[in-house]
Amino acid sequence: MAARTVLQEADIARALTRIAHEILESNRGADGIVLLGIPTRGVTLAERLGQLISDIAETHIPVGSLDVTLFRDDLAQHPTRSPKRTEIPDGGIDGRTVVLVDDVLFSGRSIRAALDALGSIGRPAAVRLAILVDRGHRELPIRPDFVGKNIPSSRQERVNVRLTELDGIDGVTIEA
Repeated sequence: MAARTVLQEADIARALTRIAHEILESNRGADGIVLLGIPTRGVTLAERLGQLISDIAETHIPVGSLDVTLFRDDLAQHPTRSPKRTEIPDGGIDGRTVVLVDDVLFSGRSIRAALDALGSIGRPAAVRLAILVDRGHRELPIRPDFVGKNIPSSRQERVNVRLTELDGIDGVTIEA
């Protein structure tokens, strides 16, 4: 079965713009927001969201990355995973609203690992979750605060997010 395109470049741009506005509305402004992307594509999405929020609120929004590799509960099944960099913006996360950003939410296990990783770094005032694609099939009680698109899929299907900065094109496809 061929890959089916579910989001194109304009759809992703619209979704991110909406999420940026929702983050600002939920936080009642830009004060205290820190965006942390989960590698790999979550970091790129966090950078895009940071720029959008900065443009809307006319202030700088700190953006960093949070590697969750060593906090995952499936390292025994995938021991060759190589850790990425964790970069916490100046000012840290203590007492701030941290928005975790990732491309696809599936079982919730990566986000659980992200919460553990975050707890090892500091104590935010609040943690929110922004996801480009929510495909369902949660195994843990984790729910995103901001969603670009809900895309029902079967467990056998694969959701592929492609971003210009990494892949040369923006798009989301589903394949069997």
